Amino acid sequence: MNRQIVKLFSFIVVLFAVLVAFTSYWSVFDAKNLKAQEANQRPLLEQQQIRRGRILAADGTVIAKSVARGQGDGLRFIRKYPEGALFGHPIGYSFVQYGQSEFEQSHDEELTGEESEFGSILDQLTGQKQEGDDIVTNLDLGAQRVASEDLEAAGFGAVVAIEPSTGEVKVLASNAPYNPNEVPENLNKLFKEKIATPLYNRGTQGRYPPGSTFKVVTAAAGLESGAITPETTINAPGSIDDEGHELANDFNQDWGSISLDTALTNSVNTWFGQLGQKVGQADLFTTMEKFGFGSIPPIDLPEDELSESGVVGEAGEILRRKDPVDLARVAIGQERLLATPLQIAMVAAAVANHGKLMKPQIWNRVVDSDGRIVKKLAPSTYSEPVSAKTAEELTTAMEGVVSEGTGTNAAISGVPVAGKTGTAETPGNEACGGGEEENQAWFMGFAPADNPKIAIAASVECTEQFGNDVAAPIFRDVAEAILNGE
Repeated sequence: MNRQIVKLFSFIVVLFAVLVAFTSYWSVFDAKNLKAQEANQRPLLEQQQIRRGRILAADGTVIAKSVARGQGDGLRFIRKYPEGALFGHPIGYSFVQYGQSEFEQSHDEELTGEESEFGSILDQLTGQKQEGDDIVTNLDLGAQRVASEDLEAAGFGAVVAIEPSTGEVKVLASNAPYNPNEVPENLNKLFKEKIATPLYNRGTQGRYPPGSTFKVVTAAAGLESGAITPETTINAPGSIDDEGHELANDFNQDWGSISLDTALTNSVNTWFGQLGQKVGQADLFTTMEKFGFGSIPPIDLPEDELSESGVVGEAGEILRRKDPVDLARVAIGQERLLATPLQIAMVAAAVANHGKLMKPQIWNRVVDSDGRIVKKLAPSTYSEPVSAKTAEELTTAMEGVVSEGTGTNAAISGVPVAGKTGTAETPGNEACGGGEEENQAWFMGFAPADNPKIAIAASVECTEQFGNDVAAPIFRDVAEAILNGE
């Protein structure tokens, strides 16, 4: 054969192969990324002709559904949210003009019945009408309502409640809320609300100084590393010199030589500052990472709508174990340490579950149009931050916080509660108006302490109150709602 013809033929074959490769890449292998681009509206237009599956609370209450409009070729389905603002977070919204957010986005394939590109092609070839599956969540309607009402009374903030043994997310409430039904008319207005930021999920995106709730992590690092035992005493004077600055207890109280239980019950800063230095940065950061700090949380929400917790550098990066930090202040939940309410709830859940942290998940099962369960959540372990022995020792110390220490307002009649308060001073916080008296108030814990059913983190920003005053009662109310099945 003529050599020139062979070369031409080979060139054409190469071009054809490149064409096939790029076509396959864009249409099949990179289909998910292509669909995720907000500028690409075609998938959303196609979805308007698909009956999107319902989203339901754990008790079967409908949170989201699709309503038919028009007939024949003009048939369209419009998304409606019967519970309004109650589940704006974490469910989000889905509208053809404005895209999707939160749970609606992360579970789009199940809700549209499109598990893969090949499945949709098969539907087209067979003439089968594509239809979405329903998703039943773990969300507790009554407890979500209690959390939302308490937050509305307290101020901006969030509540996250997790079942320790399974990772099932029972509550994820954020204040200020928004009503997803109003997105088509008011999306620009919602975006422009710079103070309330209703589209911002404070439970998973908001990062705040955790204050003394972080002392549980420091104590865990001390016990796990062998730096202390529950009986080890550390002298805790009213103040200590920390890198040339004073680190002081409340009212500069001198506690003398005390052990873990007394130090945690009374949230003694100088004790934990010294413990942090004794543990060392490598071991403290290792324990933090096991609890989930420094990583995107493993919850079933879009990654770009989640925030990492940790010590934050000037450029917004998460600092690691070799970066310079003021270790004593990190150990008491200060310095540049920031955490989401979800992260603090994960700490509580891990301690409650004998040291094993389960992957937090909102979804529970997927149900097809015939009522068959086609997929069910299988609880999985995310990490094991501490041993069962350490978890038991932490639980004992955390029970003292509620029974006689700084968290007495979290107490539940007839139910042992383990927890930890936190109050981080945030003077000059622009989100609070720039005043000098604002705090970030926290409470995290679990109940019953001897057989944990629920772990909760409650956080309130821009408050002049303390963790025990405003966050602990929210914990108590939500815990009671879940434990009593209200």
